[in-house]
Amino acid sequence: MAQQRDWVDQHVDRWRRTFDGFDPEVEGAIVRMGAINRHIKRANTAAFGEMGLAPSEYDTLHTLLIQPEPAETTPAQLAEASHVTRAAMTSRLDRLLELGYVTRESDPLDRRRILVRPTPAGRAVWKKALELALVQEKATLGVLSDREQVQLNTLLRKVVLGIQP
Repeated sequence: MAQQRDWVDQHVDRWRRTFDGFDPEVEGAIVRMGAINRHIKRANTAAFGEMGLAPSEYDTLHTLLIQPEPAETTPAQLAEASHVTRAAMTSRLDRLLELGYVTRESDPLDRRRILVRPTPAGRAVWKKALELALVQEKATLGVLSDREQVQLNTLLRKVVLGIQP
């Protein structure tokens, strides 16, 4: 039985004729991984938007809430963990503060230090957004059997281990 073709196969066919040494399997895998990632991001952006939450706000809450309890950190530590500038983090925190999802207070032990903490509303909206994201991710990979999902994870783990410093 012939394997079904997707748009990436057409992309690979075009480039195959252009470059000597072009590896269609590598190109196909990279382009497909990018397409899957973009699909997930679009779906999450739409789902979070229905909740009035931007992806960057979700990411900030997620970074804050995956900390060990008590979930609190400084804006600088949160910026570093989120891979954004301090200025970008300040904007994110201003918006989350406005929404009532975080507090920003002076550390009682060191008044120069600011601590960011999630509010109960912040925890609730993060949990709901996380559940929506997990449903989307599961649906995306639901075209694979359980065995195929294990196989895919095994292969991707090998790639990730190969690029880790």
